[in-house]
Amino acid sequence: MREVVILIPDTEAEQNVEIEVRINGRKKTLQYRVELVNWEGTAPTPNERFTVLKHRIDAYDKNWELVEIGAPDKENIPLVFRKKGE
Repeated sequence: MREVVILIPDTEAEQNVEIEVRINGRKKTLQYRVELVNWEGTAPTPNERFTVLKHRIDAYDKNWELVEIGAPDKENIPLVFRKKGE
């Protein structure tokens, strides 16, 4: 599927965003969810960060697919998931 970039207002973490689009006249609702993965502990190594991310993504609800990994900061990293189509 082709992607379209749409800027949305800042949202709190752990919230859903619903976007309605029309494709060839047919309405479709897309659902997204932003999750923050917190780096627990102090200054994790890149390998530790990778391990935390991998476990979090692998254990995530299988009805959602990962679509983006955001830029990390000192405390966490945002993940964006999209609800899979029916």
